[in-house]
Amino acid sequence: MKYTKYFSLIVLFIVVMTSCNKDKNNPGYDYMGDHDMYYTKYYKAYTPNPVFRDSMTNQLPVEGAVSRGNMPFPYATAGIGDRAVNQTLAGMQLTNPIAYNEETVARGKELFNVYCKVCHGETAKGDGHLYTSGLFPAKPTSLVEAYVQNKPDGEIYYVITAGSISGLMGPHGTQVSPDDRWMVINYLRSLAK
Repeated sequence: MKYTKYFSLIVLFIVVMTSCNKDKNNPGYDYMGDHDMYYTKYYKAYTPNPVFRDSMTNQLPVEGAVSRGNMPFPYATAGIGDRAVNQTLAGMQLTNPIAYNEETVARGKELFNVYCKVCHGETAKGDGHLYTSGLFPAKPTSLVEAYVQNKPDGEIYYVITAGSISGLMGPHGTQVSPDDRWMVINYLRSLAK
């Protein structure tokens, strides 16, 4: 009995000492099986992936996901009646957060020349190339006359974002960032002066 106790202690000491491995290149034994977190199996972005049903590693974001820092446009853009109400509502609730100064007006002019000039024209009177060349049958709205200039900034922002109620002007919300839309409005305000 006395020898068994000593023998057990010696065996335990040998097991403990052999379990301490000082070789940095040998991580030791893993006890979690084939599907563990020790050695994660990763797939490169464009390689097949057996984990997903469509066998693609790159997956689209979940429907309704909002990218960080980008809140969705809070006003409905479907249905003519809803659009008219929401355009007016946007006019009452939205105010231009971008200061009106030479820098923002200049940036607004650059953006206008890229996105708006082809339809609304150099002077924003609705005489752009698409209309004057006959490629677009309806004359675009003049942005310097009272009809647009008397609208609140929020309504103009809504139209740039969601398009016009008539459908003749398409939405530019995916092309022009929110701050840039406000700068275009600053430029439009400068044209009336």
